[in-house]
Amino acid sequence: MMSTAKIAKFNMIEKQIRPWEVLDPQVLAVINEFNREDFVPERYRGLAYADCQIPLGGGSSMFPPTIEGRMLQALLIEPDDLILEVGTGSGYITACLAKLGQRVVTLDTNAEAQTKAKECTDQYGLENIEFETANALDHQYDQAFDVIAVTGSVISVPENLKQALAIGGRMFIICGQSPVMQALLITRANANEWTVQSLFETDLPALTG
Repeated sequence: MMSTAKIAKFNMIEKQIRPWEVLDPQVLAVINEFNREDFVPERYRGLAYADCQIPLGGGSSMFPPTIEGRMLQALLIEPDDLILEVGTGSGYITACLAKLGQRVVTLDTNAEAQTKAKECTDQYGLENIEFETANALDHQYDQAFDVIAVTGSVISVPENLKQALAIGGRMFIICGQSPVMQALLITRANANEWTVQSLFETDLPALTG
């Protein structure tokens, strides 16, 4: 007999994420692998598999599972990809990214939150994550990333993140002002050109990390 948490995870995948056109078997397998309640603050664990934002403190929150699924699918992550995560949050997306790619560098301004996130990812034996306390929107990067995942909304696409993309690299970012924002997939075509694809409309809290 399946546990209550396993049933909730199954329902999240089958009734929330799949209907949102997240059908990539690799992405679905990764979502199924991690127990979302392990990353959720204790008082919100009953909402771990609900289609809602979950507060993490300090103004940040977890994306709803549907947004997480669409983001992971849109980024087309390959096993040898170097990934930048902007905003560590709970560590849940960090874990998913680490399972899909080769290495994840995750930046956040909240050192305490990063410590908690590392404790969560350590439970799963993930050793390909580098945690760094920094403001990703002001940071100057000395390496190029194949994938950039931004876990909070911004008013406009930061130039430093565009420049941090490798040629052919993909960035998922939510831009705009409440109540209407756009989830965008930005791909770097060459040294001076980027293509922008609008994926869907949403309204999510601003990036805090």
